Amino acid sequence: MISVGSFWIDANFRPITAHGLMVDKTLTFTGSGTTVATPIFTVVGTVELLKIWGIVKVVFGANHTDAHLRINDQSNTDQVLSKTTTLDLNDISVGASIIKNGLAAAVLVYKTADVGTVLEPAVANEKSFTPVIIQQITAGVQTDIEYVYTTSDTPTSGSMQFFAGYLPLSEGAYIAAS
Repeated sequence: MISVGSFWIDANFRPITAHGLMVDKTLTFTGSGTTVATPIFTVVGTVELLKIWGIVKVVFGANHTDAHLRINDQSNTDQVLSKTTTLDLNDISVGASIIKNGLAAAVLVYKTADVGTVLEPAVANEKSFTPVIIQQITAGVQTDIEYVYTTSDTPTSGSMQFFAGYLPLSEGAYIAAS
């Protein structure tokens, strides 16, 4: 099996494998008075997405609402990875994070960087991230993980660096930055 991606390494140059293979991408938000769906990562084959999160790099605009993640296989965009409403990220500051930490019916978790915060599982022996299996549509059609938000700013502002940890489940499977 051939995989594209890399492991993070520790200070002694040893691979950190608990996150799986890693990929990242920085998005700059440019939407103007609309709902915006921006591809973050492209999925090839079948993968287990172990974790996905984003860190704010540039302060968000005043109106950044209904933030969520979804799968777009170019024919069906109703495959959500998180709840599509109620997460408003207006004016959030550098260093803040959003994390997929629940089932598709759950809102992404938002943690501010304005104060120290903690995120822990609801019960002992439960993981902080929620894994999910994603399979590319047949015939090699592009299948993307997208970040979706609504804005009434013209244009909006801000940027976020997204990270994904995954394991390939089929031959030649991988996740790449879109």
